Amino acid sequence: MSRRYRHHRALIASVLAVAVLVGLAACSDSSSPRAAPATPTRTASGTGTPTGSAAGASALPQGSQPVQLDPAAFTTEIDNPYWPMVPGTTWVYTETDADGTKLRTKVTVTDQTKMVAGIEARVIHDVVSEGGQVVEDTFDWYAQDAAGNIWYLGEDTKEFENGKLKTTAGSWETGVDGAQAGVIIPAQPLPGMAYRQEYYQGKAEDNGAVLSLEEFAKVPFGSFHDLLMTRDTTPLEPDLVEYKFYAKDVGPILTAQTSGGFSQEVLVKRTEAGG
Repeated sequence: MSRRYRHHRALIASVLAVAVLVGLAACSDSSSPRAAPATPTRTASGTGTPTGSAAGASALPQGSQPVQLDPAAFTTEIDNPYWPMVPGTTWVYTETDADGTKLRTKVTVTDQTKMVAGIEARVIHDVVSEGGQVVEDTFDWYAQDAAGNIWYLGEDTKEFENGKLKTTAGSWETGVDGAQAGVIIPAQPLPGMAYRQEYYQGKAEDNGAVLSLEEFAKVPFGSFHDLLMTRDTTPLEPDLVEYKFYAKDVGPILTAQTSGGFSQEVLVKRTEAGG
């Protein structure tokens, strides 16, 4: 599921443990981690841009920095423990905004793949509905490099209003019109790591930073310890800050927006392939 900011409306937080709220309060903007020093690995041509096969923080993309991705270094078998994407797996999330609007998001790992900039990517289907009516329908494209980083290669998104297509704004594809891939989950996340998640100038410029690997949260699906916690921002909407929590062998379980309007998205159900 892409971390597009248009998704996140306000959600009542009665299901959250106090520990989560304390953790969020401790992670104010003033104490947010500094970006890890970017020391890009050199490509075969010696340009100094990161490659998809390089490991560690030095290989994580930054800002609008171009990357040269080697298709041979990627796989559609995504087994990063913080977000394993096995075909057939589904996640269901609930949202409720400040006006009481109720939303449901279902994320499905399909058995389909798509070639993006020469890389075979796994197709993830993300559907947001309100009162049983689809308001957004998106296909995201992910692939994992040899080091274990999950790369985000683009999306095809459609938003609907009253059952009619409203816009496809936010769609982008690596290598098209200057768009650049980014990393959603690092192979070995460590506090202080910072990285680009996506870059399409003026339309999709999300960034992530690792805050912690020791968080706790309780959501309808269950209680989890030792969570990966990230802080996501975008220069396109500088007032928005989102904190995301990932559980090992489960994936994303919680998103909390604490700046630019409080909101939360919680995991209520997860089904594995054949389950």
